[in-house]
Amino acid sequence: MEGKIMPFPEFNAASPNHATLPVHERRGVCFHHTVMPFGETLAFMARPESRVSYHVVIAADGARARLVADEHVAWHAGESVFHGREGCNAFLLGVSFAGDTRLAPLTEAQVASALEWLAPRWEELSWSLHWMTDHRQIAPSRKDDLAPAEWARLRAAIAGRFGTGYSAAEAQGGVVSQAAQLASSAATTVEPTRCAASSAGSMP
Repeated sequence: MEGKIMPFPEFNAASPNHATLPVHERRGVCFHHTVMPFGETLAFMARPESRVSYHVVIAADGARARLVADEHVAWHAGESVFHGREGCNAFLLGVSFAGDTRLAPLTEAQVASALEWLAPRWEELSWSLHWMTDHRQIAPSRKDDLAPAEWARLRAAIAGRFGTGYSAAEAQGGVVSQAAQLASSAATTVEPTRCAASSAGSMP
């Protein structure tokens, strides 16, 4: 047992705020931060009137709360566009880190837990960095999460663990340089909203 890496705990904290049909496409992931503390976020998203949810929320110690099943559509992205397509709730899973990355960096446990959560899905669904993003990039006029430096750090950790996963078509299409630009650029928007759980997504 000595030296064995134990998985982070994961538990159900079901949110009623989701749609069961159409089935989620699971093309990739949009990362968020909650601003609210972990427990407060779960309590808020358990209320139907909040109309907001993520698929999973990751606490500072790496524990994960599952709010919505992968095959269901969580209400996390709101008005959003990614790779020219609107309505990101339908095709990007929502993963949120408890806390505010503009005030404090992600913990090492949060990054490690996110990689652990990604691992089985990355292989099963043939994901690539092309389909990893954050809320700031898909809703730049409204949202500011993650902090650019923390997104770059998380993206580097994902690439280090899984590689880029780019297909030949994506590479030839300039996806690599495009993704690098997105990772290194800060949003240049007017007063984006802090991504508190109370304003994180809303029903599409």
